[in-house]
Parts: sequence; C-alpha cells; structure tokens
Amino acid sequence: MTSDRVLESLREAVRISPENVPLRRHLAETLLTHGHPDLAEAEFREAMSLAPDDPHLKVGLANAFLQQGKNNLAVVLLEGVARAPGAPPLASVLLARLLFAAGEVEEAVRHYRRGVEADPSVADSAFADRLGIQMADHEDEDVPGDVVEGRVRSSWEGTESAPDIPIDRPNLAFDDVGGMDALKEEIRIKIIHPLNHPELYRAYGKPIGGGILLYGPPGCGKTYLARATAGEIRAGFLAVGINDVLEMWIGNSERNLHALFEQARDNTPCVLFFDEVDALAASRADLRASGGRQLINQFLSELDGINRGNDGLLILAATNAPWHLDPAFRRPGRFDRILFVPPPDAPARAAILRLLCRGKPTQNVDYDHLAKKTENFSGADLKSVVDLAIEAKLREAIKAGVPKPMTTKDLLAAASGVKPSTREWFATARNYALYSNQGGIYDDILKYLKLT
Repeated sequence: MTSDRVLESLREAVRISPENVPLRRHLAETLLTHGHPDLAEAEFREAMSLAPDDPHLKVGLANAFLQQGKNNLAVVLLEGVARAPGAPPLASVLLARLLFAAGEVEEAVRHYRRGVEADPSVADSAFADRLGIQMADHEDEDVPGDVVEGRVRSSWEGTESAPDIPIDRPNLAFDDVGGMDALKEEIRIKIIHPLNHPELYRAYGKPIGGGILLYGPPGCGKTYLARATAGEIRAGFLAVGINDVLEMWIGNSERNLHALFEQARDNTPCVLFFDEVDALAASRADLRASGGRQLINQFLSELDGINRGNDGLLILAATNAPWHLDPAFRRPGRFDRILFVPPPDAPARAAILRLLCRGKPTQNVDYDHLAKKTENFSGADLKSVVDLAIEAKLREAIKAGVPKPMTTKDLLAAASGVKPSTREWFATARNYALYSNQGGIYDDILKYLKLT
C-alpha cells in the first residue's frame, strides 16, 4: 500500500473514531515518518486535547516541533517529560540533541545515556560519537572523559578544519516576498541604499554595512526576507546554522565563528545570516559554564570588527526568542536595528497566496476572500494550506485521470484543516512585552496585540 493510501486510510479511521487516542497517535507518528511534521503536530495536539497527560503524545509533539525547527517549544515539552519517572526513553534522547545543539554537552550526555540505558533501541551511534561518549572508557561515570565546563577538551590533533560553507547567490528579490513593506523599507535604509549610494553615506560618516535582528513568530518569513535582501543587492548569501558553529571541543566553536566571518569579509558585499541566533548569543547571565560566555565574547568581537573591519558585510540574524539574547548584542554598531516580523496582514496574505499558487493550475481564485478567512496565519501556515489543497486535487486527478485546477473552494477547505501556529508564540511574547519590556524593545508586539 502506498504512503498516500496508508495516510488516507488512517484519516478515514480517525474520522470514524475521533476520540480514539491510540489511533490519532498512530496517524500522527505516520505523518512524521512520511515527512509531514506540521500535519503531525496538529494530530498530536488533537490527541492531547483528549489525553493531556499522556507522555508519549508529548514526546511525539516535541519530535514534530523539532523537525520543524521549533526548538524552544520542543525543549519546554521535553524538559517536563524527560525528568518524570517512567518517561519514554526517546524523550531523553531528543532532549539530549537539543542540549547538544545549545552547547550543553555534559547535560546532553547524561540524558542520552539515561534514554539508551532504558531502551537500547533508541541509541544513535553517530550522535554518540558527536557527544564524545566513545572517547573514554569511564563506564561507571555519567560524563565522557575530559568534559570541561560542559564541553569536551580538544586534543588539537586530527580535528576537522574550520567550516567552509558555499556562498549562495539568491535569484529572488523583494518582489518575491509578499507584504512586509515597512520591513523592506527599513532594510533599504540600513543595507540597500548604502550600497547604491556609498558616497552619500560616507559624507555623513555612515559605514556601509551593519546588523539587523529580525524576530517574531516562526514561519513568518524571516529567513526568506534575508535571502531576498541578498538577491535585491546581488550580494553573496552565507547562511549559518548552529551546527556550523557549535562543537564539543573547547575553542573550536570560537574558531568556526571567526572563520565564517572571515569568509564573508573575503566575499563582500555579502549577507551573513544567522538563523536561531539565540542559540549562539544567549544571555550570559543564564549560562552556568564559561565556555558559552567565551563564544558570546567572540561573537561580539566579530560584530565589532576589532581585528578586521566589517565594511560591506551585512549581518542579519533571526530569532523566535529575542528575550533570550544577551543585551550586549543590542548595542549600537552590532544589531542596532531590531525589527519585528509579524504574521502577514490581509493584503500580505493575499500576496503570499498568489506567490504560492503561481505556476500552479488555478481557476477564478479569490485571494482577497481567502486572506480574510486565514487571519493569524503565518507564511508557513499558508504554504501548508496550498500543499493540502494540491494533495486533495492530486487525489481527484488520480481517480479521474484528468488534472483539475484549484479553486477558492478547494483552498478554503484546506484552510479549515490548518490552525494558526502563531497563537502559541504570542501567548509567550505577550508576557515579555507586558512585564519585561525595558527600553520599549517589545513595543511592536504590544501594538500588534493592541495593548497600547
């Protein structure tokens, strides 16, 4: 039986028995297996509404978060589950992955070993090697040999060279980004106009380059906007993920970060983009080990261009959790423009849907009506709507043997099966905006929520 038929059979079974928790869990896990973490998330949430204390559902939902890059949400779930008696062993392994990505190697090792001891089938030898568990013969200890301050001491022999990420040349521009007009104008002032009119900016003593921090709910186009910025000015685009920087060896993470900045400086004009920057720039007040502080100090030094100027280097960063960033990153000359990327408004949603449907068979689609029916949807949510509508039309086409265009009705039906993913983020952001808003950094959130 093909994967589509399996999923359709499970969906039909759930429609017949909507309160069957094990069946919903099976459908959600199957969706995860077939690469649909967003749909799996919705099914896990439905199941949890019926069984809110089921640890297996919580682990499944965390796994769906993890596969979508919603690491902060995954950590919150897993920390509660993994520490409870009788927790599913997979919870400890997933939490270990997140802790390792955040540089907490010692804690990651403890959780990984706990999960594998409880159930050897969840072991991952490649991940164990990255943790350094294979390096030592300390069978009775909780941490690998030579773990120092949550990171493993480097022998400086046989270590890999610094990362060399290929520099991309995006072929998209601001016209390919739906909405975000105010954000585009801010980026033009900070980045595009200085490159197009360097003599004017130099006359006022303004350097060409600088840093912009984009924050907001996941799936609202922060990464896409960064790529479009590079395409707008025909600059190189160097996208940096936390795995490109963080290593278990002391000093290697700092070396990797420096090498990436040097690579970008050698290829100016270049947009150096840090996704999930809060993992690399967490508040030093929250860090127990000095290893993380050293990486942050290195990051600040690179932003300041102490050893080599950053002229022509455009630094963009994105985060879903700006409240976890060290305040030093907001100092003028570093990320001195902090821009809120909200969910798209109605005109922007209509523009995004037009872009998503471009090149696909459609007939008389009322994008403005669809925009009104998808309030609070992120760009990623809208993509999910279009994907679901296409899947439904493909099933019809396979049965009929003739492809049929998508209509407004098809897209509305798909939208009814997607819940806005932004609401959960705003529930957290609202508290920070109301009670931890020193200097008015989150005023844009208050304005968006109409609390001012």
